[in-house]
Amino acid sequence: QVRLVESGGGVVQPGESLRLSCAASGFMFSINVMGWYRQAPGKERELVARISSDAKTIYADSVKGRFTISRDNGKNTMNLQMNSLKPEDSAVYYCNRRYGASVDWGQGTQVTVSS
Repeated sequence: QVRLVESGGGVVQPGESLRLSCAASGFMFSINVMGWYRQAPGKERELVARISSDAKTIYADSVKGRFTISRDNGKNTMNLQMNSLKPEDSAVYYCNRRYGASVDWGQGTQVTVSS
């Protein structure tokens, strides 16, 4: 079955960096659109960044220039490099895969940015 396992979350201070990873299995990774979403307490889940099967990327305005999404189709992994983190980046970050109407989510990893 489909598995999406996030890792790399943690507690950091403002201005620091984190690298999130998503290990995928159970589907043909290379043809799927992969994405990172986040959800802060009391807020709706929002798109952070997305990468297509041919590596085209889109980012939320709030993270442009600070976050970089990437994928390794040979290792079935997706990463999110997060630099210059801000307190407002604190949230649970979810890995997402989409192929047509088929969508799956990981369990999420907590990112907390606090001084």
